[in-house]
Amino acid sequence: MDDLFLAAVFFVVTHLGIASTPLRTALIDKMGLTAYRGVYSGIAVLALIWLVRAYDAAPFVELWEPVAASRLLAVAAMPLAFLLLVCAFTAPNPTAAGQKPDIYAAEPVQGVQRVTRHPLLWAIILWGSLHILATGHLAALILFGSLVLTAGLGSMMIDRRHIQDSQPGWGVYLQRSSNLPFLAILQGRQKLVPAEIGWARTAGALALYLLVLLAHPYLFGPRPMG
Repeated sequence: MDDLFLAAVFFVVTHLGIASTPLRTALIDKMGLTAYRGVYSGIAVLALIWLVRAYDAAPFVELWEPVAASRLLAVAAMPLAFLLLVCAFTAPNPTAAGQKPDIYAAEPVQGVQRVTRHPLLWAIILWGSLHILATGHLAALILFGSLVLTAGLGSMMIDRRHIQDSQPGWGVYLQRSSNLPFLAILQGRQKLVPAEIGWARTAGALALYLLVLLAHPYLFGPRPMG
């Protein structure tokens, strides 16, 4: 379990301590953006490999016995995580690396960005939180908890960096969107427009969800449906 804890700490520290701090700017100034992205990506991959291998080797220590409702919740809510994931990679995402708001767009916030400006990170948060509830053992809490912590704090640090940078377009974009999913919609700053997300992305997310659901016992062991 010690190795898993160290791997989790390394994963969190290398992500939050580099990508969303002044160290990032210093490294880019010294190395250049392309070299920085290459080095950072390498560290991120190594950190994830270490974390997964340590999890596989960790002993089973039960913290609570998961109830059927927690597994049903995971099965029912995971399609939303997959939809956020698919949208994050198939639609413009100003908060992603190398992207920025379109200052000439009539509507600066569209599609899944109306729901949250960090669809990928919230896909990870939702996925990790649901798996913590559905598993109930220490190794899962450390693994998924480190991913949830990194994604949650990372989303806030990204927002803070853009506020401090004061680059064109970010002020309007941040005002018209929210980090927390659906918050801007509930506050009346935004509205949900399913057509902008599209049936193709929705169908793709559902297909991917069903594929992972069916393959889950063979790839990861536990059967989500019990």
